[in-house]
Amino acid sequence: MSQRHIVGVAATEDMPVFELAVPCEVFGIDRSDLADPWYELRFAAVTPGVLPSRSGLTITAPFPLRSLLDADTLIVPAFARATQVAPPAALVEVVREAYERGRRIVAICTGAYVLAAAGLLDGRRATTHWMNAFDFAQRFPAVTFDPDVLYTCDGTIFTSAGTGAAIDLCLHLVRLDHGAAVANEVARRMVVPPHRDGGQSQFAHPPQRPRTPDSLGVALDWARARLDQPLTVADLARQARLSPRTFARRFRESVGTSPLQWLLGQRVRLAQELLETTDDSIERIAHRTGLGTPANLRAHFARQTSVTPTTYRQVFHR
Repeated sequence: MSQRHIVGVAATEDMPVFELAVPCEVFGIDRSDLADPWYELRFAAVTPGVLPSRSGLTITAPFPLRSLLDADTLIVPAFARATQVAPPAALVEVVREAYERGRRIVAICTGAYVLAAAGLLDGRRATTHWMNAFDFAQRFPAVTFDPDVLYTCDGTIFTSAGTGAAIDLCLHLVRLDHGAAVANEVARRMVVPPHRDGGQSQFAHPPQRPRTPDSLGVALDWARARLDQPLTVADLARQARLSPRTFARRFRESVGTSPLQWLLGQRVRLAQELLETTDDSIERIAHRTGLGTPANLRAHFARQTSVTPTTYRQVFHR
């Protein structure tokens, strides 16, 4: 049996609870029925012990901070404002050393401040909560800051926007480690979408025009159930009871991408699941996903995942 993947979380006083709870839900619950071995979650602090959180709950961090160097993935969650702008020197040093040792470094929400203070984000694309966008960009001008995305991936360094985006990033890590089918099942158990398209700008800058999320949701569900069929913007607009032009505009406002790009992403994700969970031929999968031909499947699959369908199946087929 292979060794457990250790996920180490850096803890400090007065941390927001939600961003800390997401790694607990994704990595801390035994899900060895999905992938064995599952992750091992550890909390570490500058001074090990019981720490108060912002909401009054307590956090037990029994491991010393340098134990994070033994983790395969080091998570720096959101911190209190005082810790953001002046993170403990010991924490900054551990994060920097863990990166030099080749560990995967993950910042959730304002945890990106610590990574930036360690110099790990210089010249890299990164994000944090949109409410901190101006402050973060001013403090760390060497960072290629992207305020619109839900999360970023740059080599072994990952950053996320606030709160709900922590779920998106943690599920993405599961997807990288165990494949889309496992990540999707974790999402089902958490009763959240396995993947959200678009970015946080839709939350930071809501449009003036009223939206119709219910009708859009009906159209998206209808399309997901018919990915093997030819689908057009007009087809989706008809399900939403909107004109194609109005549908396309409201779709981009709500989802953050065009209807056709969204459809393509859904087809590729379905191909991932079929490659993992079935023995269907590439030709059959191309048909079931609505991508038509094996050549078309290979082209779009490689463009979105950076690997061929055959390579993906060799790694993730169960």
